[in-house]
Amino acid sequence: MFEKKINLEDINPTDFFGINDLNIERIRSFFPKIRIVARGSSIKAIGDSEQIELFEQKMRLLLEFYHKYNRLTATDIEQLLSHKSNKIEEIETNIDSQVLVYGVNGKPIKPKTLHQKQLVQEFAKNDLVFAIGPAGTGKTYIAIALALRALRDHRVQRIILSRPAVEAGEKLGFLPGDYKEKLDPYLQALYDALYDMLPARKLEMFMEERIIQIAPLAYMRGRTLSNAVVILDEAQNATKTQLKMFLTRMGENSKFIVTGDITQIDLPDKEQSGLRHAYQRLSNISGISFVIFDQRDVVRHPLVKKIIALYDDQD
Repeated sequence: MFEKKINLEDINPTDFFGINDLNIERIRSFFPKIRIVARGSSIKAIGDSEQIELFEQKMRLLLEFYHKYNRLTATDIEQLLSHKSNKIEEIETNIDSQVLVYGVNGKPIKPKTLHQKQLVQEFAKNDLVFAIGPAGTGKTYIAIALALRALRDHRVQRIILSRPAVEAGEKLGFLPGDYKEKLDPYLQALYDALYDMLPARKLEMFMEERIIQIAPLAYMRGRTLSNAVVILDEAQNATKTQLKMFLTRMGENSKFIVTGDITQIDLPDKEQSGLRHAYQRLSNISGISFVIFDQRDVVRHPLVKKIIALYDDQD
């Protein structure tokens, strides 16, 4: 008799085992000749060597599928275990080529509007892309999805997300807590997008190991950012000096995405906006691309489009 133990690293066992271990029961039905025990965050199989070897191959396939699609349903198990191949690319059918990543519970995340699609295209061709436009157009959301796809495909080793710590009319300095706790409200939108695209346990592991880093813009000074996708969000609130500092952090094998809305500048002197200045000065440089979003790209509540149109008319 042989025994094989497989650990579920950075995976919530409930997601993989299924509610009431239904996924495990489905797996057991494919391997009636071996004993399969699911306990804690591991799966152990006991049986003859040939069956154990096949079980290990199929388990690796299920784990690879889960890491790619962030889901594992009974239908997925049926398709993966009944197929002769042990390579996902040979099993996948009807996969939407526009999907960037699969979010929590297998939610497909892909560009929905013309300028979201343009952002994806320009990111593939250029190392520095600016995405400028109103709130709700998915600029940051698609940028983070692009970064996660690059990380998944091993094209980069880390993701760095940043924002200027500028108050949008409110003063947060009086809030209790340490320096990090005071800054987190500025960065919450970035956390929200990440938690939508990655299981909580996996995201926490990435952040603990600094594969994903989230920091205020001021923390970028002095760093060289290599082998990374680096995203600066709310860049309209970076001054000219700050944006220059950020852009000159670019290192080997790095891609930068800068997002912002030049109609929502919270700086005391709006003329000092680094994003507005960059749009005027960098538009014609090879290797730098600007994607301009508008109200047609809004993917939030339908009222948001009307609100943006009204304010644009007044401006």
